[in-house]
Amino acid sequence: MEDKRNIQIIEWEHLDKKKFYVFGVAMTMMIRVSVYPFTLIRTRLQVQKGRSLYHGTFDAFIKILRADGVTGLYRGFLVNTFTLISGQCYVTTYELTRKFVADYSQSNTVKSLVAGGSASLVAQSITVPIDVVSQHLMMQRKGEKMGRFQVRGNLEGQGVVAFGQTKDIIRQILRADGLRGFYRGYVASLLTYIPNSAVWWPFYHFYAEQLSHLCPKECPHIVLQAVSGPLAAATASVLTNPMDVIRTRVQVEGKSSIILTFRQLMAEEGPWGLMKGLSARIISATPSTIVIVVGYESLKKLSLRPELVDSRHW
Repeated sequence: MEDKRNIQIIEWEHLDKKKFYVFGVAMTMMIRVSVYPFTLIRTRLQVQKGRSLYHGTFDAFIKILRADGVTGLYRGFLVNTFTLISGQCYVTTYELTRKFVADYSQSNTVKSLVAGGSASLVAQSITVPIDVVSQHLMMQRKGEKMGRFQVRGNLEGQGVVAFGQTKDIIRQILRADGLRGFYRGYVASLLTYIPNSAVWWPFYHFYAEQLSHLCPKECPHIVLQAVSGPLAAATASVLTNPMDVIRTRVQVEGKSSIILTFRQLMAEEGPWGLMKGLSARIISATPSTIVIVVGYESLKKLSLRPELVDSRHW
């Protein structure tokens, strides 16, 4: 009898690809709807000077809700949904890279590290232009503007989720920076998300493995995975938040140098400036990671090829 403490990893060759993609898009959309407000809050906290507008995650949530209502927490959401494409490219690259690396190493840590970094490289090449536009939309608020651009009609609160604002932002980016403007912060994004992804997967499997030895054998694997995900996300967030702050400022404020942005941040706010938005990032990461992990692992189980179902123990 197989030891149930060994958490089995479903690999790419075990999946029914049609089910995997259909279920995957639906799952990703639900996750984005649930965590987007905290993504918006994190972005605003990282861009603001000191505590000029918000004093923390909860304060930002209340103020945005009072000023703009629920729709204010979803500025730029429609544009951001285009990252569903990059999300599918991410999981495909991750799974295929794991399969490729398996020919050279059977170490799960090595496979996760290389696959996570590679998947992030591919996904960010698609995501950055979408992020640049959606982040500028996130910065739209009544009163003082936060970013470089302000859309027409914003003070009156018109077209909060309309594509008219998106077109206006795109035109302003083109006028100010040309096509290169849509890849502003690309290097900073790679320096943020490649390490984040490369770190998350090994820590996720590490925590799951450790918990499997600490918990009773009867404990469902999905519970161990649901706990491991947020632990890995918190670890990765702490390690990569400084670069995430710099990335956000480069993209929103139109800065051209990562080093100069870092020096300015240190001069204005000191080392603690590198941790801005960390609590919002962890708060958004915790529920989203639980949903992602449970959803992704369940997705892979649902997508398992029929002839393999009976051979697996969960």
